[in-house]
Amino acid sequence: MTQKIALITGASRGLGAALAEALAPTHHIVAVARTTGALEELDDRIKAVGGSATLAPMDITVPEAMATLCRGIHDRWGQLDLWLHTAIHAAPLSPAPSVAVKDWSKSLAVNATAPSVLIPYLAPLLGQQGRAVFFDDPRAGEKFFGAYGASKAAQMALVRSWQAETIKTGPRVEILAPQPMATAIRGRFFPGEDREGLQDIHREAKRLLPQILASN
Repeated sequence: MTQKIALITGASRGLGAALAEALAPTHHIVAVARTTGALEELDDRIKAVGGSATLAPMDITVPEAMATLCRGIHDRWGQLDLWLHTAIHAAPLSPAPSVAVKDWSKSLAVNATAPSVLIPYLAPLLGQQGRAVFFDDPRAGEKFFGAYGASKAAQMALVRSWQAETIKTGPRVEILAPQPMATAIRGRFFPGEDREGLQDIHREAKRLLPQILASN
């Protein structure tokens, strides 16, 4: 296969799904998410635009599953051109003294620990020329965003370190800032918000695509 390979973690819905569809004309999509049904629906939409996908219904918090995924990418294609990490856990908003242990633990597992496991697995596949793209949502320190804000900030701190470390060696690491979008997660964070002013996920994916593909 000479087509470029794009791995999207968190591909079943929201921005991840929209980016998968936007990239499908030029990339074979490796779509990772926990929900098989949503991945199959994404596959149908990708095929409708003439693209192709490999579906990987996996939990990114299971290191063994991620090791299997990355070994499969290596064995099948030998390398990876693009990794987009959109997977996120949005814990319920809560005052800091009321954050449930399970919500704190899951936030850290998905938002911070999983990327720390994936980066060393995927760095060799991306090599010098590949690109890894992450998406910031700076909520650290905002009231009621304790679990989400802290775990997302931990992810960004790790990614910024990787970004600084790879300037001369590659892969290229990018952090992009999406505009507020009309997603289910945003709806849980801001119930009752006027969604007319929010960006459609497909328009936002189209806006971000030139930045994502700048050196691909």
